Amino acid sequence: MNTPRPPDLGQAALDDTDRLLLEHLSRDGRASYAEIGLLTNLSATAVRRRIDRLRARGVVRGFTVVLDPALLGWRTEAFVEVYCRARTSPEELLASLRQFPEVAAAWTVTGDPDALVHLRAADTRHLEAVIERIRKEPGVQRSRSSVVLSQLI
Repeated sequence: MNTPRPPDLGQAALDDTDRLLLEHLSRDGRASYAEIGLLTNLSATAVRRRIDRLRARGVVRGFTVVLDPALLGWRTEAFVEVYCRARTSPEELLASLRQFPEVAAAWTVTGDPDALVHLRAADTRHLEAVIERIRKEPGVQRSRSSVVLSQLI
């Protein structure tokens, strides 16, 4: 059975070795070049060279720490569909949402809502207050929220 591949990305196309390196890096961004080399049958120098090339091409944009929001006090999360007033631009909405430290991510989307906003809050009372503040933003007409019960993946 053939594994489906993403469409050809032209300049950003990856070979199987690049994909293997990225797989190992995505599991452990702190792994040394030598450790990754052992898993991929490459020298540490070859791993470093390939990762540097992937960074230069923008395939790897950085390395980060994955935090547990619940352990940091953000125990409640929700997805909020935001419906904007007629002449609200994505830039205006972005400027509004940047004020809120509770916004974990936000996207413009197709369909009825104009944007989908991922919120994290300490509890439902905090979440409700944040949603009310977002609703009061000048470019926001209304919103619809879904509170996350559990994460499946």
